[in-house]
Amino acid sequence: MRKLFIFALAGFLAQLVDGSLGMGFGASSSSILLTFGVAPAIVSATVHFSEIATTAASGTSHWKFENVHYPTMLKLAIPGAISAFLGAAVLTSINANAIKPLIALFLLSMGVYILYQFIFKHMNDEHHYSGQFGRIRMVTQGAIAGFLDAIGGGGWGPVNTPLLLSSKKMEPRYVIGTVSASEFFVTLSASLSFIIFLGMTHINWLAVIALSAGGLIAAPISAYLVKILPINILAICVGGLIIFTNSNALLSYFVKDEVLSNIVRVIIIVVVLSLLVIQVIRNRMLSFSYKKNRVNKYN
Repeated sequence: MRKLFIFALAGFLAQLVDGSLGMGFGASSSSILLTFGVAPAIVSATVHFSEIATTAASGTSHWKFENVHYPTMLKLAIPGAISAFLGAAVLTSINANAIKPLIALFLLSMGVYILYQFIFKHMNDEHHYSGQFGRIRMVTQGAIAGFLDAIGGGGWGPVNTPLLLSSKKMEPRYVIGTVSASEFFVTLSASLSFIIFLGMTHINWLAVIALSAGGLIAAPISAYLVKILPINILAICVGGLIIFTNSNALLSYFVKDEVLSNIVRVIIIVVVLSLLVIQVIRNRMLSFSYKKNRVNKYN
């Protein structure tokens, strides 16, 4: 019962970040399930089944708040759904013990990538809504993201959201809403593949229900938060969580010295908290500078 409550809380927090940041549910949830020793194929299947409900709720919420650009959503969703189906099929045929460290390493890289994109690369970027993206680029991007999402249990948001933001062709809320809405089709396709190649009996349905329940509660809240909270603060939270969880898993696989493992864990926590404090201070300084410039402009 305690574990199910943790899964529900994980689903709530993961969806709260995912709906606000355009990423994080799959990577965060997968990291937690892997920590409890669940096999990678079952982890990905469990997460994707729970995401059917959460992505539907998130996509609907973003649609109601008019955060979705439909042409871009279709360009991403169709190739992403096809490659996610193939990725799930591949994952079910791989040895679980051999792939666990690789999945943890992949998710760890997603956490680092999130921090890099939202803190060091796009912190001061300006975005202008136009929604004009090339079809070949979107098809390729969607296909790669869908495959990685199915293999790693998360990756659709971490791949698509930063790449769309880097183009500066779409406002952050449209990027996040579009990525969140398109993810529903990718999730549905991957789940169908897991049913075919893994079977219904291997799915942890209690974990699915717990993750879904937490995510459903958070979905409408996150769609509103995207309009009022700084994305870089959310990025540090989700990136830090993913990095810490998967670093912990990798340490358990490869490092036998408990003292060294604890030192690494403490360093990661200190670094993440330091980034959070620095970013809060920087945001306040930028806000103060912006207000000062506006006052000077009208005076």
